[in-house]
Amino acid sequence: MPMSATSLPSPRSTQAALDQVMRTNVWRASERAVSRATTMATGHAMLDQELPNGGWPRSALVELLVQQHGIGEMQLLKPALAGLSRQQRVAFIQPPYLPHVMACRSWRLNEQNVLWLRPKSSADALWSAEQILKNGSCGAVVLWQSNVRPESLRRLNLAAQSTDTWLWLIRPLAAAADASVSPLRIALRPALGGVSVDIVKRKGPTCEAPIFVPLLDMPAGRQLEQDHHEAPRHRVLTTASIGSAVPALV
Repeated sequence: MPMSATSLPSPRSTQAALDQVMRTNVWRASERAVSRATTMATGHAMLDQELPNGGWPRSALVELLVQQHGIGEMQLLKPALAGLSRQQRVAFIQPPYLPHVMACRSWRLNEQNVLWLRPKSSADALWSAEQILKNGSCGAVVLWQSNVRPESLRRLNLAAQSTDTWLWLIRPLAAAADASVSPLRIALRPALGGVSVDIVKRKGPTCEAPIFVPLLDMPAGRQLEQDHHEAPRHRVLTTASIGSAVPALV
């Protein structure tokens, strides 16, 4: 019985298939990377436009490098944390300020799902973050650290890659000069009416100019009264005003 012949693909169809694979899996250095990684919109349209896949990446170490605490880093995360806390727990590890229940409620965070950990040492804080990532008990982890060794960063990133948890590491701005395995590093500086965002590292081209992200709920009356490129003005709270201020996470 004669064997049926199978026609070989033509060179043109083979090249077309290869071109399709290249378009799907390769990104150019001049273009923002697009992948199958899961992301979540930041809630800030200007920032989403500059992030690969249009949002915060899941299963990855994201670094927020702040000029000082309380300039709006938590306001920047507020939309993401509020959404996650509806169904999942959110862990705050070694925050510089005491989380306040009323502030969580004003942000529409489910305070029942907010977990606050204050380990005695940096080593304990890093260990706690790793364990939460490995066991998948929380939807998000926000970790504050001043000094993190490269090997600790690698451990955090590996732990994040093995889970479906969002991970943000908040560090001083000076750490931007150090090498990091984090695929996304963002530097934050205060600005009138919001925060100035520099994308220090991302998959794709360098972000040449800072991004102004308005944060309308910033405390102490910091509103967009003038051009946001101006140097920030600081308002010092008196003892009386601190006692009467509405609690807020910044």
